[in-house]
Amino acid sequence: MSTFIGRKDEINLLRGLLEKNSASLAVIYGRRRIGKSRLVEEFAQGLKIYSFAGLSPRPQLTMQDQLDEFSRQMFREMSIQNKSFTDWGDAFLELSRHVKRGQIILFFDEITWLGSCDPDFLGKLKIAWDTQFKKNDRLILILCGSVSAWIDKNILSSTGFYGRISLKMHLKELPIKDCNLFWMNKQKKTSAHEKLKILSVTGGVPKYLEEVKVKCSAEENIKQLCFSESGLLFNDFDYIFSALLQRESEYYAKIINLLGEKRLEQNEITGDLSTESGGFISSYLDELVVSGFIDRDYTWHIKTGQISKLSQYRLSDNYLRFYLKYIKSNIQKILTGQFKHHSLSALSGWSSIMGFQIENLVLNNRHDIKEKIGIYSDEVVCDNPYFQRKTARQKGCQIDYMIQTKFGNLFVCEVKFSRNTIRVDVIEDIQEKIKRLSIPRNFSIKPVLIHASEVHDDVIDKDYFSKIIDLSELFD
Repeated sequence: MSTFIGRKDEINLLRGLLEKNSASLAVIYGRRRIGKSRLVEEFAQGLKIYSFAGLSPRPQLTMQDQLDEFSRQMFREMSIQNKSFTDWGDAFLELSRHVKRGQIILFFDEITWLGSCDPDFLGKLKIAWDTQFKKNDRLILILCGSVSAWIDKNILSSTGFYGRISLKMHLKELPIKDCNLFWMNKQKKTSAHEKLKILSVTGGVPKYLEEVKVKCSAEENIKQLCFSESGLLFNDFDYIFSALLQRESEYYAKIINLLGEKRLEQNEITGDLSTESGGFISSYLDELVVSGFIDRDYTWHIKTGQISKLSQYRLSDNYLRFYLKYIKSNIQKILTGQFKHHSLSALSGWSSIMGFQIENLVLNNRHDIKEKIGIYSDEVVCDNPYFQRKTARQKGCQIDYMIQTKFGNLFVCEVKFSRNTIRVDVIEDIQEKIKRLSIPRNFSIKPVLIHASEVHDDVIDKDYFSKIIDLSELFD
């Protein structure tokens, strides 16, 4: 088994359950490959754990198939007689007889698969928890799954489980400083620029980073993972996208494709899809947000610091954008080996796409960015990508990332990723954005440059930026 990396805060939250004097029900969810099962395994080291997982969906899969597999797993995990069940209530009752005493972790992995064929599965699990499992005050039941929208609707937001959940954990991508550990003893020999090129495709997804060959260049790794018939990222799209949403619909892919090009408001998405009904589009967007594929970034009123009703949706999963832009559109060429000697830099729009990807990495690591600037969390009023609609009184404006503090400071951040040296025209770019901002009186503007390239001496000599942050610093 590979070395476990990161997740110290999450491990500590789980360990906190061991200190309670009552049984605990925990829910862990997040996209596939994000490391949910591995997190539980790491937490449970040295403890008694019984793990159960549902059969993956397939045509004609029945509740009896799931129950038979559950029975086999009970036999394997507990070395007890293999019994036949025809009802989940009976299966849970039998399981409860073997976990009555002692420090025990019950782990139900891919809970959505386990109960996929019985609409009463969760109701019976809730009854088993109330009447049996929680009688052992040292028992921890962990429900884990990748279909985040289903978990949110049926468990986290369900009245049946209200007041019963001790810990809910939405597992997200690893921060850059933890991603760096995947390069092991090659950390210092591999440039930050090389690492960022890989992270621009993989994001902070542990499974993808485990596949990186640290002796190879970023281009070689991306070719092998994405542009080879056997590559994990060539084949992973259907598993982490199509199979993980609540319903089959062409609108999911259409929304993702639209957001692959730029941030959009909901009315813009509805308009581009040529539909008058924003209601069902709203539900699709909500499911994509809960599933972790897109983010909804709210702008705010600078004068009051209050969150606005206006928001933009952003494709936050780097792998999805890369897949849709470059892999899906070239599947036949990849299958016939035409990409073996293809330069990645020759791909259409490569530089602009890399810019989007790096912006996601910055936003996913905003805590470390604020630390580099010297901003404490309790000083922040709002921080997000910021946008301002064009009206009769103001110009339209889009800021990559902006931080407003309670001291009346606006840190306007410009994110740059380029193969070329960043020159003084970057100052003109951010000056134009600031000029368009509607800034109340008594606010100070603090321009910040966040980059992953060389910065020309002329930029530094101008002394325009309050802070220049090299993303390589986040690898330390």
